[in-house]
Amino acid sequence: MSHNPILIEPEELEPLLDDDKLLLVDLGKPESYSQIHVPGAIHLDYPLLLAGTKPAPGLLPSEERLTHLAGMLKLDPTSRVVAYDDEGGGRAARLAWTLHYLGYQRVQVLNGGIHAWNNEGHPVSEDPVFPDDTQTLPVISHDPTVLATRDYVLEHLNDDEVVLLDARTPEEYAGTKAYAARGGHIPGAKNINWQDTMDPDRNLRLKGASQLQNMLTLRQIDSQQEVITYCQTHHRSAHAWMMLKSLGFTRVRGYAGSWSEWGNDLTLPIEQGGS
Repeated sequence: MSHNPILIEPEELEPLLDDDKLLLVDLGKPESYSQIHVPGAIHLDYPLLLAGTKPAPGLLPSEERLTHLAGMLKLDPTSRVVAYDDEGGGRAARLAWTLHYLGYQRVQVLNGGIHAWNNEGHPVSEDPVFPDDTQTLPVISHDPTVLATRDYVLEHLNDDEVVLLDARTPEEYAGTKAYAARGGHIPGAKNINWQDTMDPDRNLRLKGASQLQNMLTLRQIDSQQEVITYCQTHHRSAHAWMMLKSLGFTRVRGYAGSWSEWGNDLTLPIEQGGS
């Protein structure tokens, strides 16, 4: 299984800081950014990546908002985006997933985020960086293989070539804790709590590839299948998407509606219990 460079390590990033084609994007909390960030990074408010409307706030934002995002980041074929956050990569992964959906793959996530960067002695700054006046850039294309819609998930529930990965807690998966009209999970989904894929002893980097692969093998998830990740709002499951991409999985979709859409739609099938 080939390694997909969706991740970049701090020691790989530092020599690139003077590259004028590099765009660093901080998706951490605003107060964290104001105190410490990678030199040259702009701050991006995470809600810009979401529709934000109930009952499924994690759906993709409007085309107008996506065009605004492309303009803010000045996406072009020669640019290189590196995203990070202060929580282990979930928000940064959501940006990476969004850019992949927009057909832009020159994006990486800083493994371990600001924790790894700062704790391992790389340079930091308190000086805010403001993006230039946002220009309007048309979104050139969309990659439909990155996104799973409600109907797509429903259509593939009994497809042996497609597997669902639920990145929520075991309690949410079982239905004993619910943040929607119904608790439980999408039928057939396998559960890996996103926090179990992080290594707290390595500044919240992803765990080693062999550890992650063992988790997937135990749940009968392999790279020959198409994997659809979901959680509550496609935040934790964007991290799971990133994890699979880092292992070389090529067929990975994110279900943006996630459980907030599925669990609130009383017409859709669910399962409860299990592990």
